[in-house]
Amino acid sequence: ATGQPIATVLQATPATYDRVVQRAVERFQVWQTVPAPKRGQLVRDLGAALRAVKEPLGELIALEMGKIKVEGWGEVQEMIDICDFAVGLSRQLYGITTHSERPGHRMYEQWHPLGVVGIITAFNFPTAVWSWNAAIAAVCGDAMVWKPASTVPLCAIAVQHVANRVCADFQAEGSDGLFNLVVGPGATIGERMLNDPRVPLVSFTGSVRMGRWAAEAIARRLGRAILELGGNNGIIVSEDANLDLAVRAILFGAVGTAGQRCTTTRRIIMHRSIAPELTGRLVRAYGQVRLGNPLEDGVVMGPLVTEEAVEVMMAALEAIRAQGGEILTGGRRRPELGPCFVEPTIVRPELGPCFVEPTIV
Repeated sequence: ATGQPIATVLQATPATYDRVVQRAVERFQVWQTVPAPKRGQLVRDLGAALRAVKEPLGELIALEMGKIKVEGWGEVQEMIDICDFAVGLSRQLYGITTHSERPGHRMYEQWHPLGVVGIITAFNFPTAVWSWNAAIAAVCGDAMVWKPASTVPLCAIAVQHVANRVCADFQAEGSDGLFNLVVGPGATIGERMLNDPRVPLVSFTGSVRMGRWAAEAIARRLGRAILELGGNNGIIVSEDANLDLAVRAILFGAVGTAGQRCTTTRRIIMHRSIAPELTGRLVRAYGQVRLGNPLEDGVVMGPLVTEEAVEVMMAALEAIRAQGGEILTGGRRRPELGPCFVEPTIVRPELGPCFVEPTIV
């Protein structure tokens, strides 16, 4: 919120990355032999450990990333929930059995672990996205290497400490070294992971532009990619819509995480007969959004993640004006709160690039 450093973090080198991946490869060779229900027990323990630190971990997310602490707690709850889900999957790794064309024979299908799974996460959900991948990969018998966004390394380090404790206490071969972390820039560590043949699957979260680049790099080596990319989401409000419900839904979808989610509401497409009333209601609602320190009670919206993100938003608003659009409310910096605070903004754009292209932080 203040723009001041809260910690310094040692960056991984390419040599460090190579050692971490090699360790993960070695641990995978053992972990894949552990029965899936037993692997599920480790993930159950991970969920319990996260439940025990839900409050402080959620507040660390708020401190480092800038989302309000209620959202930080909600993110940790998502981690707990996916662990519960993955535990159930550990007893549902089914394969089909089919008849053979040979008399007296049947064929059966068995799914095998892939190997080392690379997980590259974004700043806006610094821990939850890791868990969505890691919990299921662990149940399926895979080892993991995580490269978090460079802007939120402390959240990743905290989660890694939790995972390390769980693995150290778990009574099964291969669990030690199952979860691995490399903190470093995308241009070196991230690119190395995308091109690493020892990592057969990479889960990548980021912008569409970066996702296209990542997918091409992985495809060149015939690897597999899971992509969760940006969005330009719209809500359609019909002539007979409940406007009270619409305003609440739009506000929740647009203002949460300071509008920095891939699922953020960015466009409202409304029937012209209700446009004046709905627009007026939204302008009034936006004027009541309380900005401030994300750790304080009652704050609805925190800062953008970096000063660079602020500049990107300011440039987008200038582009909207240049294309004939109008800013109805917000759009001003709030330097008295900190260098990364900008008022939530509603614009009436002309149909053009600003309407169809998402703002990329």
